[in-house]
Amino acid sequence: MKGASLKALTRTRRFGVLVVVGALAAAVLATTVFAGASALRGRITADGSSTLGPWTTSAAEMFQRRNRGVQVTVGISGTGGGFERFCRGETDLANASRPIRNSEHLRCRENNIRWLALNVANDGIAIVVNRSNTWVNCLTTEELRRIWDTGSNVNNWSQVRAGFPDVPLRLFGAGTDSGTFDFFTEAINGRARRSRSDYFASEDDNVLVQGVAGERGGLGYFGYSYYVENRSRLKLVAVNHSGRGCLAPSIRTVQSYRYRPLSRPLFIYAKRSSFRRPAVAAFLGFALNNQAAIARRADFVALTRRQAATARNRYRRALRQAFGR
Repeated sequence: MKGASLKALTRTRRFGVLVVVGALAAAVLATTVFAGASALRGRITADGSSTLGPWTTSAAEMFQRRNRGVQVTVGISGTGGGFERFCRGETDLANASRPIRNSEHLRCRENNIRWLALNVANDGIAIVVNRSNTWVNCLTTEELRRIWDTGSNVNNWSQVRAGFPDVPLRLFGAGTDSGTFDFFTEAINGRARRSRSDYFASEDDNVLVQGVAGERGGLGYFGYSYYVENRSRLKLVAVNHSGRGCLAPSIRTVQSYRYRPLSRPLFIYAKRSSFRRPAVAAFLGFALNNQAAIARRADFVALTRRQAATARNRYRRALRQAFGR
C-alpha cells in the first residue's frame, strides 16, 4: 500500500503522541485565502478519538510533504479525554467519534472556547471474534444487547444461542472515555454508557485487537479501520438489526448507513481562535479537499459527495468569518 512504511509507524505509535513535521512550498488550497501563500509555520495540536486518530495522522503525514514549517501533534486519549483538553483550551483540534455533549459544550463556553465541527469520515463499528471461531457468522442486535447490557451474566457462548458450543466468552470493548463506548452502548443497549463493566476495556484499539486475537472465545468491538488493518487476525461478524438480515460493515454499507445501527459519522472539532491561524485553517482545508485519498490510505470510509460538499461549505463559511473574505 502507498505510504506503507509511514502507516506502519502510525499504527505502532498510535497511542503515544505522534509528531508530524511538514512544510508548505507553495499554495495550500486554490480555494482558500492561502492560495499562493509563502511557507506556513506553526504548531497544531490535536487529541481525542482513538478511532479517528489514524485518519488525522495520515492527513498530517500527507500535509507534511508540503509543509515543513508546520508541526502537527496527534495525541489519542479517547473522544471524552480529547474534549476535556479541547474545552480547557489546551488543543487546537478535537478528534471525535460522536458529537459533542451538551455538558462538554457548556464547559467549552465557560472557558470562552467557540468551535467549528467538520464531518471528515464515516465509520461502522466492527463486531469481531477470534479466527478460530467457527460457530458464529452473524449476531442479532438482541443477542448483542443480552451480552453487553448492564447486569448481563452471559459468560459462555452456549448462553448466546442454542447450538453454540460450551466455550467461555471473553469480552473486549471500548473504555469509558471513548466515543465508541458511548455510541455502541446507545445503539445496542438503548442508552449511552449503559453497559456491563466486567469486560476488558481499553481506549487503545490495538490492545483490543490483540485480546480478541489471543482468545478462542473472544468477542470485541471497535472502529472498522482497525478490523481492515487486522483482518488476517480476526473474523468479522455481521449484524442482523430488527430482523432485516445480516449485514457486515463495508464502504458501501457504511456510506449508505444500511449497516444499522452501528454506522456513524466522525468529526474534527476546531477551536475558532485556532482556526484564525493560517496553518490550522490550511491543514483543515487540505484534509477536506483530500478526504477520499486520506480515507483510502488509512483504511477508512470516505464521505459521500453530499457529506463532502456540506463539510467544504461549512469550512468556507468559517473562512469568510475568520478572514473577512
